Amino acid sequence: MALLMEGKAGLVTGAAGGIGRATALVFAREGAAVAVNDLEQRRADGDETVRLIEEQGGRARFVAGDVSRATDSQALVVATVEAFGRLDFAHNNAGIELQATITAMEEADFDRVLAVNLKGVWLGMKYQLLQMLEQGGGGAIVNTSSLAGLVSAPALGAYVASKHGVAGLTKTAAVEHAEHGIRVNAVCPAAIRTAMLSALPPERLEELASRQAIRRLGEPGEVAEAVVWLCSDRASFVTGIAMPIDAGSLAW
Repeated sequence: MALLMEGKAGLVTGAAGGIGRATALVFAREGAAVAVNDLEQRRADGDETVRLIEEQGGRARFVAGDVSRATDSQALVVATVEAFGRLDFAHNNAGIELQATITAMEEADFDRVLAVNLKGVWLGMKYQLLQMLEQGGGGAIVNTSSLAGLVSAPALGAYVASKHGVAGLTKTAAVEHAEHGIRVNAVCPAAIRTAMLSALPPERLEELASRQAIRRLGEPGEVAEAVVWLCSDRASFVTGIAMPIDAGSLAW
């Protein structure tokens, strides 16, 4: 069977671990060259993602940068094209969480969550779309929203707001660029076994899983498979969706 992403090149943000690393690995497994992005302070972990890709015979390079900065988002696209010749796909995955109620939240913390989770996705898409248009159109972008981008979650107000925003930006970008052959979608994972959840106590993790039809935490690779499929030609008629990857949470 042909590889899903054979001969294509793209980038994944927040790829030093978790869903980002898992997605970069699946892209590489399916034949793509991948620019691995994360913060400079995560370089060692980003280099490990690159090593794992190269170990399985793929091509990758680490590009440090903060997605909330326009210069870094633009430089990531430039570095991807310099390394691999073009940009066929992007997974805007970098994100942070803040546990705080509406009244307890500090303004600076709210601003930082929105800067990374929402502004970072906008900036990423801006420069990715411009590059895809310069190439003549065509391509696919997947943004990481969250189940919290579809429903509420107590003590996660800033995160919820940012992820609802990601879903809205995704739909707008999809409509604006459908005529150019560029598809834009989002994935909305529920509780996934990542570093973001590792700080939570076991009883909280059990509580999260209890709200799902499939009563366990998801694995990063389970999200990665959906992301790569959405970027592949097999999803050629799919654009503008916010896909729940939620173990049946919304059906429960």
